[in-house]
Amino acid sequence: MASLNKVLLIGNLTRDPEVRYTPKGTAVADLGLAVSRSYKTDTGEVKEEVCFLTVVAWGRQAETAGEYLKKGSPVFVEGRLQYDTWEKNGEKRSTIKVQAERIQFLSRPQGGTEFREPSAKAERQAPAKSAATGAVPAPEAPASEPDLEEDDIPF
Repeated sequence: MASLNKVLLIGNLTRDPEVRYTPKGTAVADLGLAVSRSYKTDTGEVKEEVCFLTVVAWGRQAETAGEYLKKGSPVFVEGRLQYDTWEKNGEKRSTIKVQAERIQFLSRPQGGTEFREPSAKAERQAPAKSAATGAVPAPEAPASEPDLEEDDIPF
């Protein structure tokens, strides 16, 4: 019998990531994620349904999430479902978590650690043409290129 355990989610964090470390030093982060959908009822009323999930990230991905994400940050999560059971006070409990295989940040920090959606106006604006020649000016080069290594990039 064929089987597939894959989830793709886009939502916002409901709390700051909680990063902890295993005894062997591996980072683990728990992320609260809210995903929603809007729909119309038979009467035409628009309703919104929200689903709250726990996402678990491991290793460098967990550290990066703890460093760059905060409550309200929009993220794309690709992962798999994991069913956990335990017993507490003689009562059996269970939950389904999302084990993250990949987390993509959907916005970038601008002037600090605050995350904002990109401006739609800035994305639509094209460079202005010169009135005299009709040519589009070349973009200005940055003052200096930052010296980045692969470990400096959060994804």
